[in-house]
Amino acid sequence: MGFWITVAGLAIGVSAVLGLVLLRGRVGEAPPAAYDLQVYRDQLKEIERDTARGVIAAEDAERLRAEISRKVLAADAQLRQGGESGGQPRGAGVIMAGVIVAVIAGGGVLIYDRIGAPGYQDLPMAARIAASDAARAARLDQAAAEERFGPGETGVPEGTNEDYIRLIEQLRKTVAERPEDQQGLRFLVRSEAALGNLVAARQAQAQLIAVKGEAASAADYAMLADLMINASGGYVSSEAETALRAALERDGREPSSRFYLGLYMMQVDRPDAAFRLWETLLNESTPEAPWVPTIRAQIEELAGRAGVRYTLPPEQDAPNAPGPSAADIAAAQDMDPEAQQEMIRGMVAGLAQRLSTEGGTEQDWARLINAYGVLGEQDKAQEVWTEAQAVFADAPERLAVVRAAAASAGVAE
Repeated sequence: MGFWITVAGLAIGVSAVLGLVLLRGRVGEAPPAAYDLQVYRDQLKEIERDTARGVIAAEDAERLRAEISRKVLAADAQLRQGGESGGQPRGAGVIMAGVIVAVIAGGGVLIYDRIGAPGYQDLPMAARIAASDAARAARLDQAAAEERFGPGETGVPEGTNEDYIRLIEQLRKTVAERPEDQQGLRFLVRSEAALGNLVAARQAQAQLIAVKGEAASAADYAMLADLMINASGGYVSSEAETALRAALERDGREPSSRFYLGLYMMQVDRPDAAFRLWETLLNESTPEAPWVPTIRAQIEELAGRAGVRYTLPPEQDAPNAPGPSAADIAAAQDMDPEAQQEMIRGMVAGLAQRLSTEGGTEQDWARLINAYGVLGEQDKAQEVWTEAQAVFADAPERLAVVRAAAASAGVAE
């Protein structure tokens, strides 16, 4: 209410001043013609002084006197005819005064209705931070978030190989019998996630972190947070926030944790903190990073909410990534599982050969490690990870991309 009273008072005051000027036909104590007359008289005096000093010739002075004298006569006539109103038509002044009031007051209300937030109370910074803190305190835990926002029971994806399902069931039994088997837990996390059982996957990942104890890495906690957030449909629960902060305590530059922490800040109404996280992450990320499209789609609006002037940088083209073509994918759909596996191994072998002879980007190395992890060839994934550490020894930021893939494949401790 205080805002509206202030705005209304300003609009009425400005409109009244402008309207009064139009109605009076003058802005000071004398009509406009009186000011003109005084100026012309001063000019005549200036001509006399310049003539006496020899600045202007006598014939030029005479011509200037005649011209200014005509202006004096015209201003004097206007002053006599207009009187105190300056000769301005009163009806036109009333109309213009009404137009000004309508434009200033009505236009201001219309603009605020379009781009403002009518009906909202004043929210000073202290009140906003307090509201954000209250939202954090009321954050749902993971189980409640999964129940409310999660996809629920997804079942086995259609077309899943029966042998693969039996293998997963056996893996579950093995892990249940040997709950401290880290290798089995890593396989179980990836397998459950591949089947869409995100709740089971995040439970297995939490168990793996508990088994590792103090040895758990930033990548381990980042994986846990990722599974939690996806299991709850994008909602960042209080436990997911804890996992994110645990990851960043171990590696302050862990990219997925910074992305999700920015998402969390948006959800608790702290666009300022979210913008700082996402702007830095976007500037440091390569174009093909999975979080880049999401950030680019939302960061300008986020900057506006944070009160920051921000211009989205031009989008860079991602380098062509090696992989199967559309024709390869179409052909693979008609293959039996053994042929599909053979085709995948062939493409992986081609990527490995290219990296060994020509080299590649950190994304290529991460892709190869992930591929070996999916194929269950941990020894080869370990060899690639060891080689990548030597290749990117002088580029820690690029090595971090490969390390995340190695941690996911279970070969980076």
